[in-house]
Amino acid sequence: MRKIVLASAIAVSALGLAACSEKTEDAAAETADSAAADTEANVDAMGDSMENAADATGEAVEDTAADAEDATNAAEAEMQDETKAEAAAD
Repeated sequence: MRKIVLASAIAVSALGLAACSEKTEDAAAETADSAAADTEANVDAMGDSMENAADATGEAVEDTAADAEDATNAAEAEMQDETKAEAAAD
């Protein structure tokens, strides 16, 4: 996705440079480069945020599954008058 965004920014800047003076072309090129760098940084930051959110979600699911298993073992141990370890082994 980053390549598509960068290619689009370069294409737009190239079209704009076609009818400008050299000074204007230089300024436009600098602006386009800056915009491309900003876009790339934002895409990277978004990717990092999404990866961190996915990791946190995975950890939460694992914790919930462990809590559910522990609660199930506790309930079984109480109903069958046994220890949690015995209930977990069943």
